[in-house]
Amino acid sequence: MTETRILSEITARRDDLIALTQGLIRIPTLNPPGRNYREICDYLAARLEPQGWKVEFIRALGAPGDSETYPRWNLLARYEGGLPGDCVHFNSHHDVVEVGHGWTKDPFGGELEDGKIYGRGACDMKGGLAASIIAAEAFIAACPEFKGAIEISATADEESGGFGGVAYMAEKGYFSPERVQHVIIPEPLHKDRICLGHRGVWWAEIETKGRIAHGSMPFLGDSAIRHMGAVLEEMEHQLYPHLTTKHTEMPVIPLGARQSTMNINSIHGGEPEPEPGYTGLPAPCVADRCRMIIDRRFLIEEDIKEVKGEITGLLERVKEKRPNFQYEVRDLFEVQPSMTDTDAPVVKTVAGAIAKVLGTHAEYVVSPGTYDQKHIDRIGKLKNCIAYGPGVLDLAHQPDEWVGVEDMMDSAKVMALTLQELLL
Repeated sequence: MTETRILSEITARRDDLIALTQGLIRIPTLNPPGRNYREICDYLAARLEPQGWKVEFIRALGAPGDSETYPRWNLLARYEGGLPGDCVHFNSHHDVVEVGHGWTKDPFGGELEDGKIYGRGACDMKGGLAASIIAAEAFIAACPEFKGAIEISATADEESGGFGGVAYMAEKGYFSPERVQHVIIPEPLHKDRICLGHRGVWWAEIETKGRIAHGSMPFLGDSAIRHMGAVLEEMEHQLYPHLTTKHTEMPVIPLGARQSTMNINSIHGGEPEPEPGYTGLPAPCVADRCRMIIDRRFLIEEDIKEVKGEITGLLERVKEKRPNFQYEVRDLFEVQPSMTDTDAPVVKTVAGAIAKVLGTHAEYVVSPGTYDQKHIDRIGKLKNCIAYGPGVLDLAHQPDEWVGVEDMMDSAKVMALTLQELLL
């Protein structure tokens, strides 16, 4: 009877779910640089506060990217039940990536067509944020005397590491196991999948050094770009083949990500890029610096020291072969792999709700890239955390990004039945 009432409440909110998703998409929370963060927090507060939610605005003062021009605002809303019990927290990031090219829809129009809502962030992850809000509101309407508490957060900067959002809040104790017991992050992993965690990541800058000289007499200098070319050759012939031999038991999707990978994000060498509009020729100089950014994704079976050691070992091999080879490696960013056990309470509960709503067994997956679970796990020390939400992951960051209305409705039902199981 209770379950039927909850599902009926969600069904009645279909138009509201569409309107809420559209409203969120129409606030262009672009990151970088971090636009309209306070506006989207105010938008959500105006909805939730009149319903009895206690709303808190949290600025990540001093976090990377935070400034007076682009302050890193986060929203936390909490609704207390009538009896003691656990707290279930739905965490969504409100920032979206740049628009890019190739759109046929208005990126911030929230257009509804054939059951799909289009816009930047529709899939990743304003559709998931809207679904979690609808789920919580429907559950409260159907079961006002529940145990414990429900929290909804809309946080900043997930697309650039989450340091102005979940990491900051975790450092302040908002995700401590004493305060919050269950966390669901509505990332777009498909409505029948439970994402248990993610691979690890290490970003680093490799710099090769040379000596400047006139380009007509390169023998008087030492080209850092040529040194970097030797590094690239060593990577192609030694490192990349080695990475293909490393495989994980983690259920990472897609299958290609079940091995170790490395992407070269950028290479910059020699003279700086000319300013836009400059029509002159470059100066004839030998490059005395070349820098490369690498993005290494590693497996739970690997140790971060081993990962870094592969790069330094590679550079040392190059050094043995090349006269005057000098290099420097600078750490930029690292995250350990994270994976929640399948017998964790939130995993089993969401899996049960998926079976009821969709009539299928949940598929357990692991993300190839990181998301904010890393901060809840490592900083907050809260292991009972998963990603579950509507949307097709492959659409994230793409032109004409969309989220399906039926997928959001089904996910909202799963989330609401999860609340029923955990809080009644």
